[in-house]
Amino acid sequence: MFHLWEKIANRRTYIIAEMSANHAGKLENALEIVRQAARAGADCVKIQTYTADTITIDCDNEYFQIHGGLWDGYKLYDLYKDAGTPWEWQERIKRECEACGVDFLSTPFDPTAVDFLEGIGCEAYKIASFELVDIPLIEYAASKGKPMILSCGMGSVEEIQDALDACRRVGNDRVALLKCCSEYPARWEDMHLSNIPDMIRRFQVPVGLSDHSMGSLAAVVGVSLGACVVEKHVCLSRAIKNPDSEFSMEMPEFAQMVRDIRAAEQIRGQIKYGPQPGEGNVIFRRSLFAVRDIKKGEAFTTENMRSIRPGQGLAPKYYSEILGRGAEKDIRRGEPVTEDMAGL
Repeated sequence: MFHLWEKIANRRTYIIAEMSANHAGKLENALEIVRQAARAGADCVKIQTYTADTITIDCDNEYFQIHGGLWDGYKLYDLYKDAGTPWEWQERIKRECEACGVDFLSTPFDPTAVDFLEGIGCEAYKIASFELVDIPLIEYAASKGKPMILSCGMGSVEEIQDALDACRRVGNDRVALLKCCSEYPARWEDMHLSNIPDMIRRFQVPVGLSDHSMGSLAAVVGVSLGACVVEKHVCLSRAIKNPDSEFSMEMPEFAQMVRDIRAAEQIRGQIKYGPQPGEGNVIFRRSLFAVRDIKKGEAFTTENMRSIRPGQGLAPKYYSEILGRGAEKDIRRGEPVTEDMAGL
């Protein structure tokens, strides 16, 4: 149990394919998303567990109207009615994940969703950015003892700390944070991925990226900055219209992002100084060589010794030290100046 947490805490980036509304109301679409995401290299497929009635109320007044953006003109209740994943599908989706060798994850939006997910054996819980401030929900989900992934879109330092504290109050220390910009799609200038290393330092927990931007560039930047998780919305085709299709990745794009992330991990590497295994040309660094014949006892001068390539002689830092010193043996032009020749 909790193998998902071990993966998140590992150095290899944990890649989550977020289905969200991209099933477009068809179970077969949902199952095909699982299959294709697994083939594309996802570690996990995530869904969302809510109904329109558990996430809001059916009310027509101005508070519940959406103006501007991707969902302009929607009433909240109607948006969530269209976008939700039927609860009767979710155990079937989980079984498909197991059959395809990927983890299953869901975002609960109220305590009844947590109870439902407990009933089907969900191994971890993701809290959405908009619910970061719902401390009672976070406490309840965290009290189940499962790993928690908290998305931090719009969150202030204080709000993120409050959410972390809520998990810890109920004895849950398996918490990861996701940097997120809650725009759909997110504009690069609003993403501020420099927060990732700051969040790692500030909160002392694993930190990843929930990426709503188009393409894979932000994911690559996030991984290079230390993100250990990348979450991305995926779809079979943006031509299959639903509330999330416009900013979701098609599967070939997702597969390319996975490849880009794996390459970024290699490029990021580890903290390691000095010559690397492939840097065999280290022998062509500069060193001290005789550029004229030097007889035993003859002083080293700027005319008979220089710092040149290749690197078989003394390091150039000894140049000033041995100028004027007598050679310990005859040295021919083109020979490296060594310690025994210089009397060091």
